[in-house]
Amino acid sequence: MTSKQAMPLAGIKVLELGTLIAGPFCARMLGEFGAEVIKVESPQGGDPIRTWRVLKDGTSLWWSVQSRNKKSLTLNMKSEKGREIARQLALEADIIIENYRPGVLEKWGMGYEQLKAINPATIMVRLSGFGQTGPMKDLPGFGAIGESMGGLRYVSGHADRPPVRVGVSIGDSVAALHGVIGAMMALRHRDVTGGRLNGEGQMVDVALYESVFNLMESLVPEYDHAGVVRERTGGALPGIVPSNTYTTRDGENIVIAGNGDAIFKRLMLAIGRIDMAGDPELERNDGRVKRTEEIDGAIQAWCDTMEIDSALTVLKAADVPAGKIYSVRDMMTDPQFLAREMFEQHQFADGTPVKLPAISPKLSATPGQTRWIGPALGQHNEEVLQSLGYSAEQIAALKQDGVL
Repeated sequence: MTSKQAMPLAGIKVLELGTLIAGPFCARMLGEFGAEVIKVESPQGGDPIRTWRVLKDGTSLWWSVQSRNKKSLTLNMKSEKGREIARQLALEADIIIENYRPGVLEKWGMGYEQLKAINPATIMVRLSGFGQTGPMKDLPGFGAIGESMGGLRYVSGHADRPPVRVGVSIGDSVAALHGVIGAMMALRHRDVTGGRLNGEGQMVDVALYESVFNLMESLVPEYDHAGVVRERTGGALPGIVPSNTYTTRDGENIVIAGNGDAIFKRLMLAIGRIDMAGDPELERNDGRVKRTEEIDGAIQAWCDTMEIDSALTVLKAADVPAGKIYSVRDMMTDPQFLAREMFEQHQFADGTPVKLPAISPKLSATPGQTRWIGPALGQHNEEVLQSLGYSAEQIAALKQDGVL
């Protein structure tokens, strides 16, 4: 196993003030690469994600992934003593990650400007539905709303049906990744302007809808310049031909991306359409777009004669990008996933084994590591408070007062 000292974020302290997905996923990634992450949770039940989806002994299996490598500290943030402990941790932290509604931390005396006045090196990553400014900043914003407002939902699904969602919380996760990127850039800036003691911190303002919007490719210039509104197109990729989902004879779905000029020619030869392979009108993508239905029809007609394994064998031999649409069952036995060691074996406190997804991205010299899976609620109370100088008697008093 990689030692903690070899990990790229070893020595970096992160305070996580947030629940559910966006903020915690952002902190999770920092923890996976060596940061010390202290997650503040309510003593009354903790993060709601602890009881989301499939449970084991009352705790979500998702929790074991989302909170791996984190230290759980329970604090009653409605009490001044709880907020004071959180402020102490915030002033010691290299990075603070929060996903409350704008204004909540300010009410607690822990807003960015308030902390910056004491510690100019403060880096705060703020994830919210609509950002820290603008007329919508105070509205509740979940990932589903960000996906809708950011444009993703509008283009997802089939043209003759209502928009659909991606099967995971993609808006929250994309926002989390923007938070990680922002945190790393802010950390770099702090380091080159004087480091932890004298460097310049900053606020990283991440809005869920803007994170989704950032993925929307050519949406804006196409509308602004050409008046084109990108619409739902099912499994196809509009304007890039051929790239679609087809159905094989055995009822399996296969994605075929033959949209490169040379790839298209190889694809047509592989499916026996020599006429289309040699058609000068189809040599380039702009010509193929005009005959999208014809090309898709030819590919589907070939798929109608093939079972998926045979189709993949033919396309692989022709060096045409193609693939089956995987379920998690497919992933768990796939040679590529296994060769890349994309699953880690761990165990719960009672010794029951559990597999978790391995850590991405893969760094050659300083890879990430799961040091422990999601902790029990308040598991690290004593450890964290002792690091702040609290005695055993003081910790016991805080428990008695309902602060922990």
